[in-house]
Amino acid sequence: MAKPPGDKGTSGRGQRDLRVRVKTARGRKLSSTLWLERQLNDPYVQRARKDGYRGRAAFKILELDDKYRFLVPGARVVDLGCAPGGWCQVAVARVNALGDKPGKKVGTVLGVDLQEVASIAGAQIRQLDFLAEGAEQQVKDWLGGHADVVMSDMAAAASGHQGTDHLRIIALCEAAADLAFDVLEEGGTFVAKVLAGGAENALQVRLKQMFAKVANVKPPASRADSSEKFVVATGFRGRDATPTGKTETGN
Repeated sequence: MAKPPGDKGTSGRGQRDLRVRVKTARGRKLSSTLWLERQLNDPYVQRARKDGYRGRAAFKILELDDKYRFLVPGARVVDLGCAPGGWCQVAVARVNALGDKPGKKVGTVLGVDLQEVASIAGAQIRQLDFLAEGAEQQVKDWLGGHADVVMSDMAAAASGHQGTDHLRIIALCEAAADLAFDVLEEGGTFVAKVLAGGAENALQVRLKQMFAKVANVKPPASRADSSEKFVVATGFRGRDATPTGKTETGN
């Protein structure tokens, strides 16, 4: 499992605080200063730069895949709301979309987003409102068939009101799930961001009907002070499925 770089010890000359501290500049709000200080000191941010990922969120999907193993060579993957592209980068490498792993099946990665996203080697990046009518068919056309994985790290713009933000992110997750039901191959996997309580009861029931197993987990790369979790639903039963599957929670 991907882990942030740890303390390598001292040189024997005594320890000192290596944390970067940011002074509050004129015109900068305290909240902005604290955010900048957190970014500069976040080991995942530092590692993302070192490893060439477009953001620290790449480590969330790395850690989820380390645990559930859904990004396998040859898999066809759809990344909804893919900007800035870190999840696509991970998927390209793990499903062998570049075909650079001899003897391994070659996968496909399709990233879609409302905004333009810079190209990523090995991935198709398309501009699309996945809520629009016909989006499911458009995704299947671009993919050349059904998907093995539909994943989403989308979050609605924060309003500052916790209840409103919760409803917005659940609505996005439900919409992503609806698309997944249409485009997933049997046996496929759905991964999406939710909030601390996991998927809402109604969504949880639907996912349990449609998938063999459903887990609500918080990967180590999610900040400790973040309310986010991810739902990982594996073993898609098919669009007409009705039996109830198993549900787990995890850390």
